[in-house]
Amino acid sequence: MLRYTLKRLLSLAISLIVASVVIFVAIEVVPGDPASYMLGINAQPDTVAALRDELGLNAGPVVRYFHWVFGLLHGDFGTSYTYRTPVAGMIGQRLWVSLPLALLALTLSTLIAFPAGILAATRRGSARDLGVMGVTQLGVAVPNFWFAMLMVLVFAIKLRWFSAGGFPGWEAGLWPALKALLLPAVSLALPQASILARVMRSALLDVLDEDYIRTARAKGLTRAQVLRRHALRNALIPVLTIIGLQFSFLLAGAIIIENVFFLPGLGRLVFQSISARDLIVVESVVMLLVFAVVVVNFAVDLAYAAVDPRLRKRR
Repeated sequence: MLRYTLKRLLSLAISLIVASVVIFVAIEVVPGDPASYMLGINAQPDTVAALRDELGLNAGPVVRYFHWVFGLLHGDFGTSYTYRTPVAGMIGQRLWVSLPLALLALTLSTLIAFPAGILAATRRGSARDLGVMGVTQLGVAVPNFWFAMLMVLVFAIKLRWFSAGGFPGWEAGLWPALKALLLPAVSLALPQASILARVMRSALLDVLDEDYIRTARAKGLTRAQVLRRHALRNALIPVLTIIGLQFSFLLAGAIIIENVFFLPGLGRLVFQSISARDLIVVESVVMLLVFAVVVVNFAVDLAYAAVDPRLRKRR
């Protein structure tokens, strides 16, 4: 297990190095000058040059890349061109919105998908199976921002159970903060739950057709015992993959939902920074999200090995 973990850690480090280079180069080739954008089209050349020097834009790309990477390693994400504040502080504030939102959405997605997928698999071909597959097909087809607008219309405008947007902050109390995140989390969770339920059903059906499942039934185990002791454990590997990918998506891909509900999260920060050409913020946030994706995939690989010990010997 130790050798397997070390190999995955080496792969993680290489992935982060490659990602940092790609992100930096992609930002570098974006047309336009941040200093000129900040000062406007009527700015004097000497003023633009002074601002470029202040922002450190006159240094070579290689120097700026290593300065940025070393800063990341020491927790220094640089200073925002637009807000003139440390990027680390901005990310820290927004992360306390995006991370709980992603975790809440993933929890809801899992709680919905597992029972639905198991029900559909164990009742294959029945009305329940067809009903679950029909609902999940609708959930996959409908975009999450449509669910978000529907939630606002029903629960915020009609019933007035929730606010239409905004975030009071965690200092306002646990329940007010969670209440503000609940509608966005449900909007994000429903499409993801549909995908996860379909994967759960498919994986479980493949396992239930195996010979050892029939052998277990022939030995006298009930359907529930076979499902609990043998089928679910072996069906979890593809499901764990989807859960890991979903968490990464929910953390990094909630830009539209955060804008619909006016949530001050990382997605909205990236959107605002791209609009303002605040490149240092974009670089740092995207690198942080890539780091989250790579770490989650590393955790999923370890979960694979825990669920199926055979994988430790193959790698």
